[in-house]
Amino acid sequence: MTRVAAIDCGTNSIRLLIADLADLDGHGGLTDVLRTLEVVRLGEGVDRTGQFSQAALDRTLAAVRRYADLCREHGAERIRFVATSATRDAANRAEFTDAVVAILGVPVEVIPGTEEAALSFRGALTALPAAEPNDAVNSAPAPQHLVVDLGGGSTELVIGGNIPEAAYSMDVGCVRLAERNITSDPPSESELAAIRSDVSAALDIATATVDLSRATEVIGVAGTVTTITAHALGLTSYDPVAISGSRLPLAAVLRSCEALTHMPRAEREALPYMHPGRVDVIASGAIIWATVLHRVAEAAAAAGHPLEWVTTSEHDILDGVALSLGNSALESPVSPV
Repeated sequence: MTRVAAIDCGTNSIRLLIADLADLDGHGGLTDVLRTLEVVRLGEGVDRTGQFSQAALDRTLAAVRRYADLCREHGAERIRFVATSATRDAANRAEFTDAVVAILGVPVEVIPGTEEAALSFRGALTALPAAEPNDAVNSAPAPQHLVVDLGGGSTELVIGGNIPEAAYSMDVGCVRLAERNITSDPPSESELAAIRSDVSAALDIATATVDLSRATEVIGVAGTVTTITAHALGLTSYDPVAISGSRLPLAAVLRSCEALTHMPRAEREALPYMHPGRVDVIASGAIIWATVLHRVAEAAAAAGHPLEWVTTSEHDILDGVALSLGNSALESPVSPV
């Protein structure tokens, strides 16, 4: 048993998972010790300025210090810190990455969107029930999972059976498109149309790499998707156990997207499962999710296997990063300073 820590620093939130890894080949699964999230909005303004603001850096580095303390407290033996869309885009990223190294004692891996997608795929599939052995005579085709990681700065699409086979990272995310398009409360129809247009254009490019018509199961991950799922389930509080692995009719998910898109800010704030850091970006996230699902449904219907259900996973890139620390070939297990 090895205790590992994974840190995922995105555009909107920074998250920490400390877990016990059953074996160093990464096949034994994870047992959570601590899973926590802080909305720090590291990517605030990056789409417009191309740089991290000092306020965003200060918020995020304060969270990194708290995470370093937690890693020490819980005895993490191996740590991996990955940064995604906002850090990929920021011209002053070295100011951030150097500070993290000084605090945590491990390098910051600014991973490309394709690796982000692959890690999300591995993590998301841990929410699915174990597959039954196929009948040797009359085995059904293996499902083709489309994992959609809807983040603050980017949205990753990755498809495959048990392993990722094709992936694409679109520069559309709930923070990026909210900052770019939304000034009204609730968003105006013209603002919503602008977001749909951005997402549709990105999908036109993405589908040259990721064939959506292959998808027989769609799995959504990250905070926008889990919040939309909480709304669809009618939860009275944010309950990750109820959310993770839930399988809802496509129509129910789309109704939730529609409701959250047009809801005034005061109503969004009052929702018992709404994280305060998502209130101002959930409408743009809901439009992204609905637009992706409509496109997948169209492709699946044309291929003769209609999309009827949508699965949500609380397990995503964070779990994929933690599982990657089980690689026994890792040269130098690291711990925080």
